[in-house]
Amino acid sequence: MTATRRICLALASFSLAFAASFVLPPATAHAAGKPPEQDRQSILGMAGDYRVRFDMRETTPFVDDYTPLDPKRSGGHESVRVIEDRGDFISLQHLLVVEDEDEKPVIVKHWRQDWTWQPAKVVVYESSGRWTLKPVPAAERKGAWSQTVWQTDDSPRYGGVGRWTYDHGVAKWQSGQTLRPLARRDAVRHPAYTWYVGVNRHALTPKGWVHEQDNAKVGVREGKPVTYVHEVVTNTYNRFSEYPVAAADTYWARTKDYWAEVRRAWDQAIAKDGGVRVTEEANAGSVTGPKLMGLADEIAEGKTETAKAVAEARALIGGSEKARPLATLK
Repeated sequence: MTATRRICLALASFSLAFAASFVLPPATAHAAGKPPEQDRQSILGMAGDYRVRFDMRETTPFVDDYTPLDPKRSGGHESVRVIEDRGDFISLQHLLVVEDEDEKPVIVKHWRQDWTWQPAKVVVYESSGRWTLKPVPAAERKGAWSQTVWQTDDSPRYGGVGRWTYDHGVAKWQSGQTLRPLARRDAVRHPAYTWYVGVNRHALTPKGWVHEQDNAKVGVREGKPVTYVHEVVTNTYNRFSEYPVAAADTYWARTKDYWAEVRRAWDQAIAKDGGVRVTEEANAGSVTGPKLMGLADEIAEGKTETAKAVAEARALIGGSEKARPLATLK
């Protein structure tokens, strides 16, 4: 992997702070009932080409010796594509477009958001390196959608359930509280807190859409969970196409078959064990990230065949290496 690609991967992992929730798509049984078309169009309305602005602000501290960080802002360009639509399941893939030192476009497969109507089960973050396939009670899933956010390498991140509402002229979906691993921007600092408890909102705007988060940053202190600080995150997606959109679509055309098999391998691993263990890593999010992303780069650059890359990816996802303690991994 080139130095440029490693930088881009780190940028992609950093941006994952704004991600949402996850469910197991093909393997999940659904309750009966056709999803409202208004909901479907709201989800599909997030596809497109965007200028993105990320704004993260710690607000109120809840321990005496913690000082909130200065606001963190960044931005970029993303192309969001519908990669699957089965009516009651919609998958949106984000593709980050950046420039290398020669001002040439570099594409990084970014986060993915999956939406499932009335899901029977959802993959939730349980503790460090551990995700569990959790049943959704009938009353909770009735009329609701789960939203799943997966890492850049399609390993899980967090999951939640909520309903689309249309009050006061705004199309909006809001999750319940979800546990999430630290995003790169926090993980690389090795802070006192070790996970987030957050609520996610997605809302359509006249120019595109916005993803808002209300986060509590939580850690263990004197043997008890403690909230260190609250954080407000506003990630704004405004329609914009004056960047190398074609480069994003070319990358996806070359790698989509590989990524479809990677998604299938993660689904199978989660279904087999009722969840999955993956060692977390500060820069990439998960220890599987560099390898799985690197194989896609090799396909896009014509350096390897898809079938060969898929075999390597399946071996990694299906094996035990992904869950080994970080200190033992080379």
